[in-house]
Amino acid sequence: MSDAAVPAPTTHPTLEADITAALGPRSIVLVGMMGAGKSTIGRRMAARLKLPFTDADTEIETAADMTIPEIFETHGEAYFRDGEARVIARILDSGPIVLATGGGAFMREETRNRIRDRAISIWLKADSDIIMRRVRRRADRPLLQTADPEATVNRLLSEREPVYKSADLTIASRDVPHDRIVDECLAALHAHLCGARPDGEPPPDGLNATS
Repeated sequence: MSDAAVPAPTTHPTLEADITAALGPRSIVLVGMMGAGKSTIGRRMAARLKLPFTDADTEIETAADMTIPEIFETHGEAYFRDGEARVIARILDSGPIVLATGGGAFMREETRNRIRDRAISIWLKADSDIIMRRVRRRADRPLLQTADPEATVNRLLSEREPVYKSADLTIASRDVPHDRIVDECLAALHAHLCGARPDGEPPPDGLNATS
């Protein structure tokens, strides 16, 4: 067979390239409770998508020149939430990135609206026992400095989950390898943005198909 008769190979853009092309100027924003893995998963997702990664809490501390516990202690939660909203607005104006937000950020309507307009949101959904295992040794969670941290987590879950459900996508955060959660996030993003999973693959275990 001559070279001219050999069919040219069909090339398929990678899943990651499909996602970044479909995102355009929008960002990806991870929301959910403390301990859900937003920063860890966000960093890995950003690396896969070749996008910058930003942790909102880190940016808040940099802007205030104080740690978050210090901000809470010195100025209170309302002051922190106002600063958080301003910082997230500025970050989302900076172009396509992967952004991990603090657990309470998505509760503010102004911030939810801005995320809806400028990003695709992913709720990393973790149940209370996962959260407690991950955060009980941390001393930098101001909202958990209570006599009964587990009761506080359960209260926050009951208050926040109805709001987190408004995120574009929901992925179960659980004790599996981080890269598996990243794969599930990327598959969900591809389905949401591009209308189909690559090569007809089935939904991953952690994907909420109703999202």
